[in-house]
Amino acid sequence: MKKKILVVDDEQTTCVLLENFLSPEYEVVTKNSGIEALLWLRNNLPDLIITDIQMAKMNGYEFLQEVRLSGFTKHTPIIMLSGNKESKERIKCYQLGAQDYLTKPFNPEELKEVTKKNLFPIHYASNW
Repeated sequence: MKKKILVVDDEQTTCVLLENFLSPEYEVVTKNSGIEALLWLRNNLPDLIITDIQMAKMNGYEFLQEVRLSGFTKHTPIIMLSGNKESKERIKCYQLGAQDYLTKPFNPEELKEVTKKNLFPIHYASNW
């Protein structure tokens, strides 16, 4: 059974890009807002969440906080996406509970490795 990844981004092109890149190896579900994603999470449990920070209505920080408050998803790994390369934004994401942070435009190979690292952490530990 394929691992399930939830992608949350209000830019349709980013959702399509991530879905096309990740779907050969993973089951990918896309949502266009944090609110839509939270509703989906009520009845579904992904293995990983990839979310944008700059979104309308509910930004990525707010979404991350809500996910961490939920009993079912509080330990789900989360990768944040942002066009901002500032260290303080990365630190804020880590303090709120994100595992990783990638800047847009992202390198597809880096996305692949960061995704794998978060879905199969023991695989990486045994290869060191």
